[in-house]
Amino acid sequence: MIRAFYDATFVASVILMLAYVCMWHRHFDIHITLVFVLVPVVNLGYSLLGRAETLESAVLANAMSYIGPCYLLPVIMLSVFSLCHIPLPRWARAALLTAGTGIYICALTTGSHGLFYRSIAYEPVNGAMVLTKVYGPIHTLFYGMIIACFLASVGAMVYSYVRKKQVSRKLIYLLFFPVALCMLSFFGGRRITPQVELIPAAYVASMATYLVISRRMCLYDISESAVDSLVQTGDTGFISLDFRLNYLGSNGTAKAVFPELNDLTVDRPMAWSAKLQQTTLKWLADFQANEADCEAFYTQGERIYQAHVGYLYDGRRRRGYQLTITDDTADRQYINLLNRFNTELTDEVAEKTKHIVEMHDKLILGMATMVESRDNSTGGHIRRTSEGVRLLTEQIRAGGEFELTDDFCARLIKAAPMHDLGKIAVDDAILRKPGRFTPEEFEVMKSHAAEGARIVHEILDGVEDARFARIAENVAHYHHERWDGSGYPEGLKGEEIPLEARIMAIADVYDALVSKRVYKESMSFEQAHAIIMEGMGRHFDARLQPCYLRAKPSLEAYYEAVGR
Repeated sequence: MIRAFYDATFVASVILMLAYVCMWHRHFDIHITLVFVLVPVVNLGYSLLGRAETLESAVLANAMSYIGPCYLLPVIMLSVFSLCHIPLPRWARAALLTAGTGIYICALTTGSHGLFYRSIAYEPVNGAMVLTKVYGPIHTLFYGMIIACFLASVGAMVYSYVRKKQVSRKLIYLLFFPVALCMLSFFGGRRITPQVELIPAAYVASMATYLVISRRMCLYDISESAVDSLVQTGDTGFISLDFRLNYLGSNGTAKAVFPELNDLTVDRPMAWSAKLQQTTLKWLADFQANEADCEAFYTQGERIYQAHVGYLYDGRRRRGYQLTITDDTADRQYINLLNRFNTELTDEVAEKTKHIVEMHDKLILGMATMVESRDNSTGGHIRRTSEGVRLLTEQIRAGGEFELTDDFCARLIKAAPMHDLGKIAVDDAILRKPGRFTPEEFEVMKSHAAEGARIVHEILDGVEDARFARIAENVAHYHHERWDGSGYPEGLKGEEIPLEARIMAIADVYDALVSKRVYKESMSFEQAHAIIMEGMGRHFDARLQPCYLRAKPSLEAYYEAVGR
């Protein structure tokens, strides 16, 4: 009877594991996956214990079953914290794993040391072979770890129920069931059935509960489920490539627009197809040259498609390029209709829009000037850096190192005064300090980059010129990043830093060097030039060096004219 019970729980755990494998999704929590891996192993130990005929085989099977309380119960606790969105420090995870491993190693010494069991015997009890044990000191610590896991899990669920509205109450109820069931069976099972352990059945019930939890978690993960739904609906086409323009994959909608994709081999270049060279690869080339121009239109028969080129992200890292293709026929036809019948209205709107834009630009410049007026060490900084950006972009366009459009340059020059808007959030005691900052003050001062990006985003959110909004936000956010990754606030490196921020960085540093501040005199042009050149390839993008050298005479003439 005991053997049949243990065998049944093992078979049930394997069946539930296979069910989980069949429904597995990449969004499933890793701790739940570990539960489905560990339970069959633990229940196999109990199955072998039911079949053991000697003390040695019973001890081995018993050690196998202790994987459950030493590792499985801590994993269940970690799943509770993870699904309740409560971050657990790495040291706590490491301590929990170390404790479980140490206790399990002690359990493996059964028969040679009395740390875990003082003595153990395999003898008949009421007609069934049962391991009888006398517990040692480590077993007491083992009980402590189990109780601590239980209390921590219950505490996390209670906290989430009371304080976290974004955690499903149904999910908390479901999470409580396996935790409570395992504890009851672990500490009370022997009181109910002295000859048989009920914990394998509790593990199986926990697996069944986690199947339900896993299904519901896919619904709660709005960002991921929304992406999956978007890809599967067929309304939008997606094409992915790596940075070497090797084909990574596409969905059915993209293949319907570009049948040539059906003949492509994954991880092979797309360049062999003449049609793809004239369309997708050309769009990618335009995007590589100027990230601000990342949209194109493609006509196939009577349909008009809009293609948007962006980066392919893996978490926060750029791993390649993503082309998004949408059917824009209706919008294009509607726009053409409006263009035919509303020329005068368009001109009138354009004139009024120009006036609004001018007012908007003056408002932005006024805000930047107001922020600058609080800082008694940077008078005229925004005016000078804006001119520096203009002189640099002129030379970039002249040299052709980067293919910058007129629109991009105009937006960048317009955005330059906004790069230090975040200083409005810095306390006057720090911002107006007549001297160098302490390390603590500098950390506060560094926050102006991220704060500036937030303010710019709030100001420009919803404006018609979304490209200007993106450039302005990038300039504010990343103008203190460095080419070698040692900058702030994100520690971006190389081409991860937007081009507009790389250009802004040179103008910003140049002005800081050649201008007088309350804590320093202005440097000579020769000293400033030496520092800028030394920073090429470390602080600044070395590809901008020729542009800077061509702009250097104009910069010096400008600063001589306005005074430093």
